[in-house]
Amino acid sequence: MTSITHRFVQAGDVRLHIAEAGTGPLVLLLHGFPEVWYSWRHQIATLAEAGFRAVAVDQRGYGQSDHPVSVEKYSIMHLVGDVIQLLHALDEKEGVVVGHDWGAEVAWNTALMRPDLVRGVVGLSLPYRPRGSQSQLAEMVEAFGDGVYTNYFQRPGPADADLGADPHKTFRLMLRGSRKSSQSKAHARPPAPIVPAGCTYLDIYPEPEKLPTWLTETDIETYAAEFSAGFSGALNWYRNMDHNWELTAFLQNSVIRCPALYLVGEQDRCLNFPGVRDAIERMDELMAGRSEALVLPDVGHWTQQEAPAQVSAAIIEFARSVAAVASSR
Repeated sequence: MTSITHRFVQAGDVRLHIAEAGTGPLVLLLHGFPEVWYSWRHQIATLAEAGFRAVAVDQRGYGQSDHPVSVEKYSIMHLVGDVIQLLHALDEKEGVVVGHDWGAEVAWNTALMRPDLVRGVVGLSLPYRPRGSQSQLAEMVEAFGDGVYTNYFQRPGPADADLGADPHKTFRLMLRGSRKSSQSKAHARPPAPIVPAGCTYLDIYPEPEKLPTWLTETDIETYAAEFSAGFSGALNWYRNMDHNWELTAFLQNSVIRCPALYLVGEQDRCLNFPGVRDAIERMDELMAGRSEALVLPDVGHWTQQEAPAQVSAAIIEFARSVAAVASSR
């Protein structure tokens, strides 16, 4: 079995922890919230065995990477900048950039801002959504009310304490709780996580009777250990949602110009978020290059962990097709 190695690299003003394996064309893996490199544990070795250099990074504010204190240090410009600096630190001129959840937002924006460095882009859970007439935070509040979780995360303090009090509990509740409800309509979960007044974020997740088949106690313990420094860095990504909209006016009406692949679980609640289904339907319009969308049956939000074989196969096929085009030039 291919071994995964770990090290730290200096990427501009932050030191980032990476897990890597293999040699060949680069596939850079960007996690979402609240995850770390470990969310790609099934893909790293599989990609390496398929002939790629697979690198999964703890993004800034997560895991073993640096956690800048200032909220302003987590803007989309900083996050895309980290990807660019990481490519340079890895001595790579270009690569396929793959992101899940918030990592998908970073991947899409990297492809938009630096198309010279992105050979192909893969987004999981969240599709490319062009800049709208208001921020994504404002859209979420408009669609779901002030209690929507993205709004609850805005104020420093409460969410940080809620998630950080018992990381083991946080991951036990969250990692099994992001798919559509299988309960009756009378007890169905809302289309997005809603935090009622007087409650905390974790209050909205019931204790699981048992873990899903794809999640083990070891997985939970690993995540909890990676968040020993707390959740403030991760939450600061949400606290830049309005700022990101202000910063990206220059991207209005921009299209993705490299080959693109989008993967989503049919049970992912992100499909209910403003603009998501419209963006999927408009992929051909929003992508100047080749694009494809794949819906994974009976898969929820934690895409690459719930359906590791399907996700790995799709990324490998996509990366090979991109590499074949590049080699034929």
